Amino acid sequence: MNPGWSAFGDGILAGYGIAVPVGAVAILIVNTAIVCGFPTGIMAGAGAATADFTYALVAAAAGAALATMLEPIDGLVRIASGLVLIGLGGYGLIGLRRKAGDQVGQMSACSPLKMYARFVGITLINPLTVVYFTAFIIGQGSAGVADSTVSRAAFVVGAGLASLSWQSLLAAMGGLAGRHLTPRFRVLATAIGNLLVVGLGLRALLAAVA
Repeated sequence: MNPGWSAFGDGILAGYGIAVPVGAVAILIVNTAIVCGFPTGIMAGAGAATADFTYALVAAAAGAALATMLEPIDGLVRIASGLVLIGLGGYGLIGLRRKAGDQVGQMSACSPLKMYARFVGITLINPLTVVYFTAFIIGQGSAGVADSTVSRAAFVVGAGLASLSWQSLLAAMGGLAGRHLTPRFRVLATAIGNLLVVGLGLRALLAAVA
């Protein structure tokens, strides 16, 4: 098989491997689509995919070196990630207390471009993603990815497209659900989602200090 296509396939697998497991980002994308609609939800998903693309690029270029640098501060990174997730979930819960008539505030919160930037940042808070991509490249026998510019590019594009497709599916699910939910159930779904994010943050903290 052509090395470029092989690397592209490995990138697809790696992208889905990092994106599909249900985590805080996935929950937040669904919540965003429920509250703000599919267009804003897909921009949130695109932001997450951009971060995954970035880390795949770093892993393909110099992942092994960066993984070694991150290893000593693994615990600190996990603690920071946990605190950020708890903050995001708490902020979302506080936001539910806003008056329903605050249309200006709601429109600002649902700005597609702001949501894109927000999710780039949310996903980038976990630099250990680059460790995952590096481990995948080596573990799947794809170390040759680093030997060719074409293979590196193919791997990164595959990972980015896989992540984007999954995040878009999450946004579509959230947007579809939002159309059929009453305002009360929308608030309930958002509250549950943010509580899950807080829970994931607490789990990350406990895992870091254990």
